[in-house]
Amino acid sequence: MFDFIDRIPKLIDRQVPGRGRLLLVVGAALLGASIFLPLWQIHLVAPQYQEGLDLYIHSYKLEAGNEGQDLKEINGLNHYIGMAPIKDEDFAEMTFIPFLLGGFSLLALRGAFFGTVKSVVDTLVLFVYFGAFSMWRFYHQLYTYAHNLNPRAPMDIEPFTPILIGWKKIANFTQYSYPREGSALLLGAVVCFGTAIWMGVRSGRETAAPDADERSDAEAMSA
Repeated sequence: MFDFIDRIPKLIDRQVPGRGRLLLVVGAALLGASIFLPLWQIHLVAPQYQEGLDLYIHSYKLEAGNEGQDLKEINGLNHYIGMAPIKDEDFAEMTFIPFLLGGFSLLALRGAFFGTVKSVVDTLVLFVYFGAFSMWRFYHQLYTYAHNLNPRAPMDIEPFTPILIGWKKIANFTQYSYPREGSALLLGAVVCFGTAIWMGVRSGRETAAPDADERSDAEAMSA
């Protein structure tokens, strides 16, 4: 194990091959495209809403189904259970997430330009941290909405936690929550970065083997 740790500086200094650099460009494009697509969707179904109410979470805005009318319906229902209305202003991170995604896209292009495993590892580690923090922030916001209920609300309901992925029964509503196209593109970018790193490390190993063979041949000839 310690031998592997000692080898890490040499591994990350290796060059990413041409196909790996192309993957970095693709990953950068996926990050840029994700800005314009929904990252998440919350779908609510109840007997009085057979077609459901939809809320789409983008990197920079909230968008409701039925030309925005669904959010008015959701906030009207939230009023009866004492939940604060959902609005863009409560998601302060939406003001800078698009810029961060653009910054990660530029870092990926930087990695493609310099072509070292180290530059790609830096991009991937920072992006994974950003993704994990964003998911926690999203979950925390859902938790806050559903736990800070007004005790004077017309309907008395126990505080609850909306589900992040999957479905959950809440009173007479069924909530569905799942990632959308934008999140799929972000995952695709992670796969591109991880594959580029693997190709860079793998390429270094493949070039090291012929060097060893050449040294063996030279030693045999000198003997």
